[in-house]
Amino acid sequence: MMTKLFHSLFLFIVCISFSYAQGYISETIQYDGLTREYSIYVPASYDGTTSFPLLFNFHGGGGDIASQIAIADMSTIADTENFIVVYPQARQDPSDGNSFNWIPKVPGTFDDVPFISSLIDTIAINYEIDQNRIYACGYSLGGDMSFELACKLNSRIAAIAPVARTMQANPDSFCFPEHPTGVLTILGTDDNNSQYNGITYDGVEYYLSAAATHSYWANHNNCDVNPTMSTVSPSVERYTWSTISGCSYVEELKVIGGGHDWPGSFGNMTIDASEEIWQFVSRYDINGLIECSTASINEYSKDNFRVYPNPVNSELTIEMDLSEEKKYRIYSTIGELVSSGKLNSNLNTIDLSSLPPNIYVLNINNHSVKLVKTE
Repeated sequence: MMTKLFHSLFLFIVCISFSYAQGYISETIQYDGLTREYSIYVPASYDGTTSFPLLFNFHGGGGDIASQIAIADMSTIADTENFIVVYPQARQDPSDGNSFNWIPKVPGTFDDVPFISSLIDTIAINYEIDQNRIYACGYSLGGDMSFELACKLNSRIAAIAPVARTMQANPDSFCFPEHPTGVLTILGTDDNNSQYNGITYDGVEYYLSAAATHSYWANHNNCDVNPTMSTVSPSVERYTWSTISGCSYVEELKVIGGGHDWPGSFGNMTIDASEEIWQFVSRYDINGLIECSTASINEYSKDNFRVYPNPVNSELTIEMDLSEEKKYRIYSTIGELVSSGKLNSNLNTIDLSSLPPNIYVLNINNHSVKLVKTE
């Protein structure tokens, strides 16, 4: 029973009928002698001429594709933000009664990290994906799989967002990240399955505490070990670990009194885990926080839009060849959304006079640029 707990084979039973949302495509590939299943959602805006980011969303232990889409359907967000989302199906674990697991109960039984790498290759053949912006998130054991990819497939994964899961113990023995990697966790302090303070049984540590998990990734990303804290709601606190230059790489949404939940779907309803995940991971590419190292530029030009002046005192100009309305968002370096709106013409001005002097990140159409706000 306790071993089962450590493996966190938790499946939330959604007491509603479920059918795939319009646009989900069920696919299979052959890998390692097995027929592997996945569902993929491609936004209507995709036409093959522009590379789209790719987000993997992994179900919990003992779960399946349908159960994960039921609690974490990101198709609406994908439509708005222009990315492709994939829900893979875990394989049966012969060391755990053929339960569907991403991580085998008995180590060494199988390794699904190469399967995900192969799946990326398959998707890249069929769709134009941005190979520099591949992300992973997941629930419970699916969160564990996100950590696995950040550790063992780091050359292809830009950022991860595990929900209801801390990191496996002794990461120095298996985790070898190669580049700055964004890591967001969403953890409940009263989670009895993936315990907030880690899991130790008979003197053996199986999972790190939340504090040790964040410390590991803060150290890897050369962040200050002391995070900043902001209050999101009476029951949610946001902790952010940043570099000396103000680039944030590690973030925790700490759900006070939260359980083994996917906030916004069940459990805590003051935040939406799916929204938070995309807002976080989308700010990173394979080189780290997008544009974080270019604070001194006076003008930014990319993909038919220009941003100036930068640094900016009051009015920021965004010049672009606009064929349809676009959205912009401005984030603080700790990931808080401080301004947003719509771009309706080829020449747009945004009044930033109310923002305090600081460093911000402007996001337009999946591209980000660092802004310096002056007095």
